[in-house]
Amino acid sequence: MKILDRYILKQFLITFLFAIGLLLAIVTVIDYTEKTDKYAQANLTARQVLGYYADFIPWIAGLVTPLTVFIAVVFVTSRLAVRTEIIAALSSGVSFRRLLLPYFTGAGIIALASFYLNGWVIPNSNKTRLAFEIQYLKKNVANNLRNIHLQLDRNVYLYIQSYNSLGKRGYQFALEKFEENRLMEKLVANRIQWDTTKQKWVLQDWKRYRTDEIFTNAGQLRAEQLTDSGITLDTALGIYPREFENDYRKYDGLTLTELNNYIRTLRRRGTAGIEVYEVEKYTRYASPFTIFVLTFMGVIVSSKKSRGGTGYQIALGFVLSFIFILFFILFRTFAEAGALPPYISVWIPALLFGSVALLLYRYVPR
Repeated sequence: MKILDRYILKQFLITFLFAIGLLLAIVTVIDYTEKTDKYAQANLTARQVLGYYADFIPWIAGLVTPLTVFIAVVFVTSRLAVRTEIIAALSSGVSFRRLLLPYFTGAGIIALASFYLNGWVIPNSNKTRLAFEIQYLKKNVANNLRNIHLQLDRNVYLYIQSYNSLGKRGYQFALEKFEENRLMEKLVANRIQWDTTKQKWVLQDWKRYRTDEIFTNAGQLRAEQLTDSGITLDTALGIYPREFENDYRKYDGLTLTELNNYIRTLRRRGTAGIEVYEVEKYTRYASPFTIFVLTFMGVIVSSKKSRGGTGYQIALGFVLSFIFILFFILFRTFAEAGALPPYISVWIPALLFGSVALLLYRYVPR
């Protein structure tokens, strides 16, 4: 690596670290100011609050990394352009493509670190952060679920009318077994309760029905026949209370491996709302690519010396960052609503900005 490459790479990484540190400091102060009253109402100690921000700061850092990279690239490149260092490099025979090497090297270092941290490290710290928010900051988040439909096996379906995650109990339970699309057996109970000692579900006021074929003068009929009933019944359903826990931003606390497994489980059970988890999954894969795209665009929009100076190009960088955030939120909303496939929607902002960058690249002085 040449001296120029080391110089640009060093400036890029130092500026990135400074920018993300400054941004995190601002966000943390704003967040603390907004939540001070809640901390006081919950009688939290300074140690508890500091522990919360020890998990909060890495999470925010993971979210803003692509945009911080873009701002850092714009700042470094615009300074090089103002001091005519880029013109000097191009005049000495260095091609514009060659000039991109240290930028892409830095982007590669950040992208790899970001992918690992967002995929496995930060989700583990988010588990503690989410538990803290649910307990102290999001007390209005409902602990009651209604109309739960789950597919436990290929031909076995579960239904619970209402479930309280704090008490680990549900009401109006039904378990149905089908065979060739015909209901063969049905187990119902007025109440279902998790027994922590036995590690099993206990059905209360339960009844078991079998569907039989009855032949009458009017033809063949199917009718439910009561076969068994009782006060309590221990049963193993293959599901656990943790699967009914509050799902407030649950995807933030799942590592990439856990996220893939959880999506497979939801798909097997036919659960609604799977798009939210798929969007999170594909966003984590798209984020490293986004870093390269924004690095490329950042160099292009700030490599030309401007009469407005560095301030003009930095302002342009912030405007483009805002537009990117707007597109990202817009297409994420479309995916979560089912209007677009998640594996397509999360890539659209990066591909769109990449196309614009390639178009602008044609007009960059070489």
